[in-house]
Amino acid sequence: MTDPVRVLVADDQTLLRDSFRVLLDSTPGFAVVGEAGTGREAVRLALAHRPDVVLMDISMPDMTGIEATEEICRATGDTRVLVLTTFDLDEYVYGALRAGASGFLLKDTTAADLVAAIRVIAAGEALLAPSVTRRLIAAFGAQPRPSRSFHRRLAGVTDREREILILIARGLSNTDIAGHLTLSLATVKSHVGRLLTKLNARDRAQLVVVAYETGLVTPPQSAPDDFH
Repeated sequence: MTDPVRVLVADDQTLLRDSFRVLLDSTPGFAVVGEAGTGREAVRLALAHRPDVVLMDISMPDMTGIEATEEICRATGDTRVLVLTTFDLDEYVYGALRAGASGFLLKDTTAADLVAAIRVIAAGEALLAPSVTRRLIAAFGAQPRPSRSFHRRLAGVTDREREILILIARGLSNTDIAGHLTLSLATVKSHVGRLLTKLNARDRAQLVVVAYETGLVTPPQSAPDDFH
């Protein structure tokens, strides 16, 4: 039997925490291991229980969700954070990903989409809500030009790995990349694994951040509606 995805729910609203718990506890393959009503409590419980995924609200007492995300990601190697918020402002999206979040969804998402998102995040993939993707790309575009230190970050990356990193940042899945480059899926996965190691990235979301911050990819004039 496959172990359930262990989830920590962090939200300052008791009603929402209860709703998330009921939803997940009634869904096969999930187990809620704790609930946090503040940012600091979320960090404490995440370090104590080491959940697979933390559902993290942005607006939290005593410590923002972004600050809590950064502490959790810094202190754990395998706990992933899915940020949930009622807001879709640029600074929240960019800040959450910079802090180490693996996904970002608005709270108006459906229950089915939320469950699917947690599965995606737990599997080590990245996920961004379609409604915030344009804002994310715009936020990257508004950043200062990459410095030499950012360029040096790509020094050990091969030409093929750079090619794959560009495609990841453009939203292609491993299967898409394999077809685009006429490579086997296993080969693509191997390249992605080396990119994660070389760039000290937790997952694909962090690879996207690196690709934009180093200037390897620049925001298109017309952003796609979605990418994972």
